[in-house]
Amino acid sequence: MPMAEKKIFIKTFGCQMNEYDSDHIWRLFYEKGYRRAVSYQDADVVVINTCAVRQKAEDKFYSELGRIKKVKEKQPDIRICVIGCLAQLYGEHLVQRYPYIDVVLGTKQLLLLPTVLEQSTISYPFINTTMIRDPLIYPFPSTLIDKRVSAFVTIMQGCNNYCSYCIVPYVRGHEWSRSPDDIIREVTLLIKHGVKEITLLGQNVNAYGKTLSPRIRFSELLCHLDSIPGIKRLRFITSHPRDLTEDLISCFGKLRSLCEHIHLPLQSGSNTILQRMHRGYTQEMYREKIALLRETVPDISISSDIIVGFPGETEYDFSQTLALIEDVKFDELFIFHYTPRPGTPASRYTDTVPYDEKIRRLTLLTAVQQKIGFEKNSRLVGRIMPVLFDMNAKRGSNMIAGRLRTGKVVNCHAPPRVLGKIHNVLIEHATAHSLIGRIVNGEDGW
Repeated sequence: MPMAEKKIFIKTFGCQMNEYDSDHIWRLFYEKGYRRAVSYQDADVVVINTCAVRQKAEDKFYSELGRIKKVKEKQPDIRICVIGCLAQLYGEHLVQRYPYIDVVLGTKQLLLLPTVLEQSTISYPFINTTMIRDPLIYPFPSTLIDKRVSAFVTIMQGCNNYCSYCIVPYVRGHEWSRSPDDIIREVTLLIKHGVKEITLLGQNVNAYGKTLSPRIRFSELLCHLDSIPGIKRLRFITSHPRDLTEDLISCFGKLRSLCEHIHLPLQSGSNTILQRMHRGYTQEMYREKIALLRETVPDISISSDIIVGFPGETEYDFSQTLALIEDVKFDELFIFHYTPRPGTPASRYTDTVPYDEKIRRLTLLTAVQQKIGFEKNSRLVGRIMPVLFDMNAKRGSNMIAGRLRTGKVVNCHAPPRVLGKIHNVLIEHATAHSLIGRIVNGEDGW
């Protein structure tokens, strides 16, 4: 009688880079005969890929562990594996607090997981969080397992900026760039298998190439990728304003596939706070970058991150952030109240802002951005624009969602068969965060 098929359930918290890591882990297990489980109860192996950047992601992880514990009590043979940034940060302390965890692997050991499970026993936890300088080398895929229309490609790892509030350099290590040949090979494979949209990933993606010899600029890599036959859309995330060079900005105006969107974290509009954050630019420098982007591509969509309530942020500092937001008019903002991350310089600052005041500032900025977002989206009503459909809409089970080249989400009443295709859509309604329209015709047809 044949052995039962083993199943794995992977839960991912945090950013797109974690999703990319989880995808590679899934591929490694697939090659060893595993298949996807639909739930924890259905799995032989549970993998939780963690994020340490914000307290909210950490809190979600702990809540998830509580649910997994109940499953483990009923099915003790399930192997519970915690990987990624929180594993790197807390290591053996996770097992001390949650003894039902079987494996803890840091950010440099993720790809060892299948081997570790084969060699370790269920009676004693395996922990490895050694922070070596060597990069995490992803195995090159010979094929794709899951059919998809959009895909992530990590082009660099780590960060050398050491912003005072950020945990990334401590859990991901120093910057390291993949060779352009490897990246081009992976993107070519993805396009060959039907992927239309590629998003390049890095903690500081526009610093790409600084560690390579010979050195290559990020703008040069974009030019190489733009020339790959069949590539429809090219994006990248996340950028640092200091590394947003003129040659990179010029790519938005000349590369056919490069989408008219950039995520450019601001964090604060106060030079005093930017200096305390160790961001390496002023608000005046940031405004100049925005002006050059809009001079190059007038309709470019710009999103950003804001942290309110950073230690020492006065009402005047906050008012400067508010003024900059009202002046720049971002298409989308991700606003967070400051929470200290262990081991960072900012976690030792004593001039903290009261929690209630953080929430007040966050609420005020959110209201301002809601108005700006609605006004900007409303200008698109009546226009016909190409949408790449790649997901089921959250608005209702009978709607399909996709994105404009600017990254804006568009919801449509359409059959599931439009998924994976680009269609022209008449924009009929706008909200602060998305658009609603109807398909009028498309490049692929129904």
